[in-house]
Amino acid sequence: MAFNAKRFLLAAVLWTTPALAATDIVMHRDPGCGCCEKWAAEVRAAFGRNVRIIDDAHRAEFDRRLGVPASLGGCHTAIIDGMAFEGHVPIADMKRVLSAKPNGVRGLAVAGMPMGSLGMEMPGMQANHYNVVAFGTGRSFVYSRH
Repeated sequence: MAFNAKRFLLAAVLWTTPALAATDIVMHRDPGCGCCEKWAAEVRAAFGRNVRIIDDAHRAEFDRRLGVPASLGGCHTAIIDGMAFEGHVPIADMKRVLSAKPNGVRGLAVAGMPMGSLGMEMPGMQANHYNVVAFGTGRSFVYSRH
């Protein structure tokens, strides 16, 4: 194989500069949903990466292509390192699944918009209990309870 200077330089830059290797987090949301911005701000701070917010009037189709079960729908869908996160998924759960990358799991979801979940905190309001559900190539299962 012949030496390719451009490939060598690109590999060297990506290897020595982790910031260039990290990609933006992309979040598709129901147009104008304000709680999504609160969730995105927390995710931006926790991951140290930009979150691009896309108002998407066709988000149900986007979710279907990602394999998000319709029963687990929320108000936004984020893509982080190839995994889908539907709704108000807590940061700790996202980091845990991204680290473990379990076989057959394409993402995590929090159905609906439970009060007290990430981005849905309201002063004076009691938090609801909710499940984080893993979905993918096999059957869905409860990943964590909050």
